[in-house]
Amino acid sequence: MSGRWALAIHGGAGTILRSKMTPDKEAAYHDGLRRALAAGVTVLRNGGAALDAVTEAVVALEDEPLFNAGRGAVYTSAGEQEMDAAVMDGRNRQAGAVAGIFGPRNPVRVARLVLDRPQVLIAGAPAVDLARQAGLPFGDRAYFHTEARWTALQETLAGRTDDDPARRHGTVGAVAVDAHGNLAAATSTGGMTGKAPGRIGDTPIIGGGTFADNATCAVSGTGHGEVFIRWTAAAEIAARMRHAGQTLDQAATAVVMEDLAPNDGTGGLVAVDRHGNIAMPFNCEGMYRGMVRQGEEAKTLIYR
Repeated sequence: MSGRWALAIHGGAGTILRSKMTPDKEAAYHDGLRRALAAGVTVLRNGGAALDAVTEAVVALEDEPLFNAGRGAVYTSAGEQEMDAAVMDGRNRQAGAVAGIFGPRNPVRVARLVLDRPQVLIAGAPAVDLARQAGLPFGDRAYFHTEARWTALQETLAGRTDDDPARRHGTVGAVAVDAHGNLAAATSTGGMTGKAPGRIGDTPIIGGGTFADNATCAVSGTGHGEVFIRWTAAAEIAARMRHAGQTLDQAATAVVMEDLAPNDGTGGLVAVDRHGNIAMPFNCEGMYRGMVRQGEEAKTLIYR
């Protein structure tokens, strides 16, 4: 091992509008981000794989009800919760993703199971069955219920949304490079508040909201999923690096600000390359995010 590991995470873009953020809530978000960074760092500091580090970081974010994934997932227009997740290994572009599932406490762990299978994306009941067969922990409706998410649904259905961008951008994710120079990405989401049942966003779409390739970068996105898919946002960053010779920061910033923003693609992303460079651009008021590199102090941020 001779490389320098690095990890970046996000807990969704849009965030709570600064005008509505309280000191206590802001502190709680920072605490949640720090716990996720610590989970990933524990893996990387012990020489573990980037794939394991991003998985553990996302598990920590799924376990935190403040974030829209796992326990904090939002509700569809029908009052149900449907979760998506994906992981990708930069060593060989192996990927696993699940869509429209409910029950497993950590959808990212189900995506990790799929990565070891011939398939890339499994949706609905078969993915839930896979989790059950593997003995993954499950939660019931009470476990996944948060009053804030239920209230947000009622407000959305009533048309009282106050143009809050956070309702469209609830996703969590992590990207990492390990000491061996391998990259990985993981993303998980409950989708958009009041989304149509069966709607699937960019999170489980490889190249849309999740991507990793050792030759270029690892990316996890959060934003208006349909636009991220149509502009193949995550893969476009890698393509700019590979074919146009752009740096990670140049490529990531161009995609977020020049490709996505003009097309209603509000949101952001975290990305890392094999040298440990990190980019965390966003084109909205804020993005819950954090980063840490070997030998440096961890940082968590919300607004610009």
